[in-house]
Amino acid sequence: MLTRWLMVGVLLVLASASLGVLLGSDDASLPRALAEPGFDRTVLLSLRLPRVILAMAAGGGLAVVGAAFQALLKNPLAEPYVLGVSGGAALGATTVMALGVASLGVVAAAVVPLAALAGGLLATFVVYAVARRAPWGPSGASILLAGVMVNSIASALITFGKLLVPPARAQTMLRWLVGFIELTSMPSLIVVVVVVLFGSAWLIAEAARMNLLALGDEAAAHLGLDVTALERRIFVLSSLVVGAVVSVTGLIGFVGLVVPHAVRRTVGPDHRRVLPLSFLGGAVLLVLCDLGTRLAFRAFGTKLPVGAVTALIGGPTFLWMLTRRGE
Repeated sequence: MLTRWLMVGVLLVLASASLGVLLGSDDASLPRALAEPGFDRTVLLSLRLPRVILAMAAGGGLAVVGAAFQALLKNPLAEPYVLGVSGGAALGATTVMALGVASLGVVAAAVVPLAALAGGLLATFVVYAVARRAPWGPSGASILLAGVMVNSIASALITFGKLLVPPARAQTMLRWLVGFIELTSMPSLIVVVVVVLFGSAWLIAEAARMNLLALGDEAAAHLGLDVTALERRIFVLSSLVVGAVVSVTGLIGFVGLVVPHAVRRTVGPDHRRVLPLSFLGGAVLLVLCDLGTRLAFRAFGTKLPVGAVTALIGGPTFLWMLTRRGE
């Protein structure tokens, strides 16, 4: 069963990636690109292909992290954006940008992801620490509320920081608030792909242990699972993946909410299926959303941030899921 779904997922990824490379805001032809070097080959191979790879890595990473958070917190509303991890990572990245590190070329390719990782880890620590001090303990509701507040504070600090830096840096920081799939450099792409694949593969390898969490922490511990160690691994790996993604794309929300929910409704709650299929589904979703923004630019001359598109999809989904949980 899993093999069949994986084959379907891989085919959807290949189909969406092909559309992402072949279609866009410029008239580029595959036959002309194959026939001779020139404009068409440059657009397809140097511009669109790396962009599609970035979208696949970002979407897959955010989706698998969302599925892992939902397993850990036993709450289908959990995801990196809502929990404040993305906001913390964006704050870390924009802080070093405000200091001018982003203009240092190769150095920025290493420093910005590290700052994003540190911001994501700090946000995760703050969210969990605040939730633990809630009167009812670190429940899913307290963690979600703490995450929303941390995300709001991070966004406010980024906005405030924009007022204190030169206009050129402020424009770069603005990108981190709305979310764009735009490749800044090949070293950045390599870092994102390597980190996302490493972190996602490790999270997928923890899928069987995540299944035990559904039995409750005490039952899982009686079965030999070190719940605290698993929680730490999930938080660190998730922050690593989110930090790498956000350091390049900025804040892209709700991918980690919509995709795992859709996958879970399709294949069931077994995380050995949910996590790998969420990675593939997230890759497909973000590639198609980015393609939609490029086609919109071609049709209307307006450059839409992909973060706005995912929010338009994820926001109503979040409200619908919240209403269903209330019922």
